[in-house]
Amino acid sequence: MNINERMASVQLFTDHDHNYPAEAAELARARQRGKALCFEINHLHPDDTEGRLSLMRELFGSMGENVWMEPPIHMAYGSNTTIGSNVYINFNLTVVDDYKVTIGNHVMFGPNVTIAVTNHPLHPDVRREGGMFALPVVIEDDVWIGSGAIIVPGVTIGKGSVIGAGSVVTKDVPQNVIAVGNPCKVLREITENDRIYYYKNMRVDEVQW
Repeated sequence: MNINERMASVQLFTDHDHNYPAEAAELARARQRGKALCFEINHLHPDDTEGRLSLMRELFGSMGENVWMEPPIHMAYGSNTTIGSNVYINFNLTVVDDYKVTIGNHVMFGPNVTIAVTNHPLHPDVRREGGMFALPVVIEDDVWIGSGAIIVPGVTIGKGSVIGAGSVVTKDVPQNVIAVGNPCKVLREITENDRIYYYKNMRVDEVQW
């Protein structure tokens, strides 16, 4: 199997494999392209929103409409990440996207969120050989990821759920729940009461826009 096939089948791989020099070189170019695009995005003037949007469309594998991102952003490739529509990305998103990261529609990221798809063997003797493996991350529609959350390889976060600030998400999160902590665990379901009260006893229908 080549490097991409090993990634897809959760086999150990290296991105500098001497057995596949052409593929390893192509991956190196893709990583460098991602770093260069992130550099350009991160050094644009804040007023140049059109320039930032144009570079974002180059960076990501695909991107929907009405996506807003606050630089800086840091990505391994960028091209392995797909983003839906109506997504808000706050400062300092870091994505280690050696493999697939899928972000749905109406997703919100707080500052300093990290997503990683790559892992390494636990035993130091095996790890010293340089192999790693990758598992996709999926963030479904209408998810809110709180500030400083870390999402590890292989995790799916279900539609409509909220991940509390500072959480370390090590397992799948079901739909329409609030999940918090390290390791991240379900706190409770999101209910109709949350449609009425947006914070403690503060009612949505009393908001004056």
